[in-house]
Amino acid sequence: MQLPRSIPAPVRRSSRLPRSARRLQLLQAAQEVFVAQGFHAAAMDDIADRAGVSKPVLYQHFPGKRELYLALLEQQVTALTERVRAAMAGTDDNRTRVNGAVGAYFDFIDAEGEAYRLVFESDLRNDDDVRELADRGHRACVEAIAEVIEADTGLDRERSLLLASGLTGLSESSARWWLPNKGSVSRDEAVELLTALAWRGISRFPRLGDGEPGR
Repeated sequence: MQLPRSIPAPVRRSSRLPRSARRLQLLQAAQEVFVAQGFHAAAMDDIADRAGVSKPVLYQHFPGKRELYLALLEQQVTALTERVRAAMAGTDDNRTRVNGAVGAYFDFIDAEGEAYRLVFESDLRNDDDVRELADRGHRACVEAIAEVIEADTGLDRERSLLLASGLTGLSESSARWWLPNKGSVSRDEAVELLTALAWRGISRFPRLGDGEPGR
């Protein structure tokens, strides 16, 4: 169960902003409140106060607390997915890709604001829409990695997805373990250790043209 966390002090009432900027401001305020209190304990009043707006302004953008939470969750799931996709697209070197995929999870979990709690530790995971959003994000990350594995090794789709799922699971669970212990192991050393562990297995599957693909 998620323990209550302290909420930053409310900001001063803000002046008129363009709609897109206001929406981002409200999402940031909601993140701080939801991370601190969890979905069930958070109130729209708290979020409006934190954003420095009146509650009617908040309701102009989001019709309710659940809709606000879903919008925020989608934002964070998209951010993680984009990190993983960028790691896959940024190089043709597969060891560097593995390092980037592992690092994407570490950076997401270590990002300011603890938004990762909304994705991995939500107290609303029994909600069908929340679960579907989180699962969709997980699948997108797995598929981004699997596409590279399939293209490079010749493994079929299901085996590529299985390997990609193993890499994302390793990265997520290790990053979440590391976060409260990062004083003893730096981010770069932790990512390199996990990269070495994953690469020792994945590198056994040769690239197409370098030999028979592993089965």
